[in-house]
Amino acid sequence: MTFDIFYDQQPQKFLKKAEKALCKRIMDKVDQTLQNDPVPHNAVPIVGEHGSFRVRVGKYRALYRVDFTAKKIIVYKIENRDRAY
Repeated sequence: MTFDIFYDQQPQKFLKKAEKALCKRIMDKVDQTLQNDPVPHNAVPIVGEHGSFRVRVGKYRALYRVDFTAKKIIVYKIENRDRAY
């Protein structure tokens, strides 16, 4: 079961400004890990938001929502862990 991955406006801006190596690392982690398993063992649910999770990529966090019925993952925020929440 594969999921389609979409990026909101904030993650797109972040990835455009980030270094290419960091951008590649984040995109690889999100695309390879979440496409087949939207809630991997290292994903942590975000308290207070139904269907939202975070996944760690070094010192950065990718926050995303999962729509199981439409088989979509929407990454709505990528930020340094100090400012992610």
